[in-house]
Amino acid sequence: MTDKPAVDHPAVNYAVDYKDDHRQIADERRGLLGLAATAFVVGAVIGCVGAIFRLLLAHADRLRDATIIWAHGHAVWGFLFVVGACAVATLVAAWMVRQFSPHASGSGIPHVEAVLHGEIPPASFRLVPVKFVGGLLAIGSGLALGREGPTVQIGASIAVFAARVGRLCWADARVLLAAGAGAGLATAFNAPIAGLVFVLEELVERFEHRIAVATLAALATALPVARLLLGDAPDFQVGSLNYASAESVPLFFVLGAIAGLLAVAYNRTLLACIVARDRFGRLTVELRAGLIGASVGILAWFAPDMVGGGDQITQRALIGFEGPAIVAFAFLIRFALGAVSYAAGTPGGLFAPLLVLGAQSGLLFGAACRSIFPALAIQPQAFALVGMAAFFAGVVRAPVTGIVLVLEMTGNVTMLLPMLGACFAAMLVPMLLRDPPIYDSLREHTLRLERKIGQR
Repeated sequence: MTDKPAVDHPAVNYAVDYKDDHRQIADERRGLLGLAATAFVVGAVIGCVGAIFRLLLAHADRLRDATIIWAHGHAVWGFLFVVGACAVATLVAAWMVRQFSPHASGSGIPHVEAVLHGEIPPASFRLVPVKFVGGLLAIGSGLALGREGPTVQIGASIAVFAARVGRLCWADARVLLAAGAGAGLATAFNAPIAGLVFVLEELVERFEHRIAVATLAALATALPVARLLLGDAPDFQVGSLNYASAESVPLFFVLGAIAGLLAVAYNRTLLACIVARDRFGRLTVELRAGLIGASVGILAWFAPDMVGGGDQITQRALIGFEGPAIVAFAFLIRFALGAVSYAAGTPGGLFAPLLVLGAQSGLLFGAACRSIFPALAIQPQAFALVGMAAFFAGVVRAPVTGIVLVLEMTGNVTMLLPMLGACFAAMLVPMLLRDPPIYDSLREHTLRLERKIGQR
């Protein structure tokens, strides 16, 4: 008995294809639901870890300030103690990075981007404790670094660990990694929408539905958990601001252009500090970091308000608390301190220091405009608010992330339209000058570091 020949008919083939497609769609749905469920759990863990990190950083800042006040009562020995403590804390942070997890150095965002683009493999879970403790030591000792770098990279590492435990394929692990990074940023600044936009605009640089769904799931649990520990008030308090008048709108474009020029200068200064650090090959990584920490300790002795992440400096700029001369002097200090601090090679991000410089430069420009155009009734604080987004856009080239981040951190939307114009100009100037975004440059440095590690 012979088998019947297979029927080759379009209707039969269509039925078979339909069944296969239907089965594939069902599998994709189950996979998406499982991925979303995992993202919920991962988000809750990241929210808890990120909130604890923020709380400990706040305690470290208070401890540093109290120590400096105590040390001033002991003259020379007090000075040496403050400088030595800052040097040792920075040195230990750099040692932890070199000894246990080299990828924990710096912001961590360039490393996350490189992993997402398939350029390097994910780091081991050892990165999490190194980034956590090293970040506390470095930022707590007074380095001008942001808390978002550690929380973003910690969030990504926790997500990768969960993907490994769940034996997810790389495609799903990549989605979860991006979601974890977004939850980390959102927790750092209490800014959930900025966390989502950051993932799509900066990390993956396009809209991917699976990444968007997973990130939303992670954010849906990360922020409620974090707010149980931190509260839900915006990070910065801003007074009542008037909507920008038609006559003042051109001034915000000028502010954006100035922010773009400052952004180019900042990017090049930061990269120059990294190059200069690498040229001192005779000194160990720890010794170089210790020297930078000692320098920050000296500054902390004379001007304790100038060191650290800088949230208190941004807050003072947003309420116009200080005069233009003091703000200008503080801007110069923070401009140099941010670049030098990053060169220490310890864990710490860039976002918070960028917001400080943006607020200060905007406040200075607003004060100058009020003096030149008294009839416009200009509020310098409004320019400080817009300057935060503009400087961020100029340095990072992620304008939507910058705008949403500032809006969420301040809870103020009156300056939304001026922000659009200022960010346009802040983006245009660096592009015309062919200055690459800072994270592109740092990612190249990360890839060179990876090649060096691979050669050992």
